[in-house]
Amino acid sequence: MAKYTRIEVFQKMQETGVVPVFYHADIEVAKKVLKACYDGGIRTFEWVNRGDFAHEIFSELNKYALKELPGMILGAGSVVEEGTASIYIQAGANFIVSPLLNENMARICNRRKVMWAPGCGSVSEIGKAEELGAELVKIFPASEVGGPSFVKGVKGPCPWTNIMPTGGVDTSKENLQQWFDAGVTCVGMGSKLFPKEIIEKGDFAALTAKVTQLINTIKEIKTA
Repeated sequence: MAKYTRIEVFQKMQETGVVPVFYHADIEVAKKVLKACYDGGIRTFEWVNRGDFAHEIFSELNKYALKELPGMILGAGSVVEEGTASIYIQAGANFIVSPLLNENMARICNRRKVMWAPGCGSVSEIGKAEELGAELVKIFPASEVGGPSFVKGVKGPCPWTNIMPTGGVDTSKENLQQWFDAGVTCVGMGSKLFPKEIIEKGDFAALTAKVTQLINTIKEIKTA
């Protein structure tokens, strides 16, 4: 069962401004990455549903977070159908992120009061997602859909829409400035935040430093 309400999850995403997107087959590596993100100031973390038994790793990771990392909110991403969403909800996922819009997933998440962020690529899809109860919509792949200019275009007629772009977002101030100036609520970030060399070397201190810098950059942009 989710520990955090839909609104609590949304507010923390809005406050922090970034949702890391990560997967690793080794639970010990996953724990160290999660701890590095936590130490750097991250409080929402999207576990990618990638490969067999990914949900089992998530279950252990969520238990670790609940015991050792107070305030860290874990959810699952790359979920495309209601069956998988149910498995993650049963494992305590506090939010479900999808690369697509699936009405059945909305029903499952809404029934259990779990935040659901579907992937959308048009204003019509965004409108449908909001009708189905989505507080936050994921724009994916963000750079291919239209980048910051697409976000700005959506926010014109629909200023109430909360958008999280994923794909095409990096840690540079220039890139982040463009997205937040366009009106995003938060950004999703995967490989740009988790360079392969850092993970392979196990340099988690460097990862913490990278996350800390990212959080500070976003705060600077949002308060400017």
